[in-house]
Amino acid sequence: MATSRQQGDPTGGPTVLRMLLGAHLRRLREARGVSREDAGWEIRSSESKISRMELGRVGFKERDVEDLLTLYGLDDDEERERLLALARDANTPGWWHRFGDVLPNWFQSYLGLEASASLIRAYEVQFVPGLLQTREYARAVVVLGHGRASAEEIERRVNVRMTRQRLLTRDNPPNVWVVLDEAVLRRPIGGWDVLRGQLRALLESTKLPNVRVQVVPFEVGGHSAAGGAFSVLRFPEEDLPDVVYVEQLTSALYLDKRDDVEQYVLAMERLCVEARTPSETVELLDTTLRELEGR
Repeated sequence: MATSRQQGDPTGGPTVLRMLLGAHLRRLREARGVSREDAGWEIRSSESKISRMELGRVGFKERDVEDLLTLYGLDDDEERERLLALARDANTPGWWHRFGDVLPNWFQSYLGLEASASLIRAYEVQFVPGLLQTREYARAVVVLGHGRASAEEIERRVNVRMTRQRLLTRDNPPNVWVVLDEAVLRRPIGGWDVLRGQLRALLESTKLPNVRVQVVPFEVGGHSAAGGAFSVLRFPEEDLPDVVYVEQLTSALYLDKRDDVEQYVLAMERLCVEARTPSETVELLDTTLRELEGR
């Protein structure tokens, strides 16, 4: 089973590898006609554990994978070894694990998806997305959410955002398509100097061939994504579905059912139609920045 990821890729992580292995195990189980309950019994666990494994939401013990492959009748030695190697790789920590003291598990899962995506589409109503934030703007956003944190913890959280941004200029980077509500351009997060610096950085980001920015102007009024910010991630592996990420105050939703994803993709498509085009957005950013220069 081939994947598009090179072993040792410093930007990738275990999340998508677990999803790939889980999807492969599910296909093998279904082809053999084995129930999740029976599969769970085979590895001394439960039906829910098999479900989580097949969704790639837990780590894999090599012994469990080996036992499942035997149960599913996979006797191709070369294929077995590829899948067992994938199980080992899927347990390799991503770069973000060294920030585990300041990152909740639910967000570490997102970082794994983000690092592995080929297309990231995001709609934001309050902040510039983390992938496009300046260090000063990122620090101001972190302080808003973690005002009681120590200066060291705040800097570690900021460093996570700065490290994430390396994927924009790595080899074979993802395409990033961002739609912003105009309010993002007007809200002085961190003060007017910080906002001006952020707008300049946004203008620079639009020069990257893999980054597209659009703004939904105030004049549009209500629009198709009135429910709030969300992201849609697509992966190069054909086996993997798109994932919708909706962040909440203390947790996040990860949606991968086709009907749910289609609703969000349609909302994103409508937003892109309602928004200024990328070239018009550059003009709007430039105009807004010149307006703010006098403040």
